[in-house]
Amino acid sequence: MAWTIEFLPEAARELRKLDRQVAASLLRFLHQRVRRADNPRAVGEPLRTERLGAYWKYRVGDYRLICCIQDQRIVVTVVRIGHRSDVYWD
Repeated sequence: MAWTIEFLPEAARELRKLDRQVAASLLRFLHQRVRRADNPRAVGEPLRTERLGAYWKYRVGDYRLICCIQDQRIVVTVVRIGHRSDVYWD
């Protein structure tokens, strides 16, 4: 089963601001590992805070993709993209 990958407008903006090679590796990860997975949760890790518990993170080098997985629609929505030091909300 192939999952659909969607980007919130803020995440798409963050992706465009990144170095081309970094952006390409993030997109490659999403399309080769997450999109093709039977269960995208097997590739990532849940965020554990009470406020962020509905989100999943994917680690790609020093960068993180924060996503929301919607099983009913078979969609993984990318919410945030950034360096591991500043991608998480306060």
